[in-house]
Amino acid sequence: MSACRHLQLVLLREQKNRLRCRHCHLTINADELTSRYCPECFESSGKRRYDFDEVANATDGITRYRCEDCGVMIEVK
Repeated sequence: MSACRHLQLVLLREQKNRLRCRHCHLTINADELTSRYCPECFESSGKRRYDFDEVANATDGITRYRCEDCGVMIEVK
């Protein structure tokens, strides 16, 4: 168990319209995807891959925080 008291918490906001590449699993906002192909696949292999899955938003009423000191994720209903 960590000795951290989790005093430096950051609220993690829900991200909408996120896409995940089927090949490299890069997750990116749809607004940031200027070209239709995955920038990570193009940079690493030179291939333009257009296969993305939409990432579902969690609408379960859970608020998520991250401790800046130790990095732990805290979920609160």
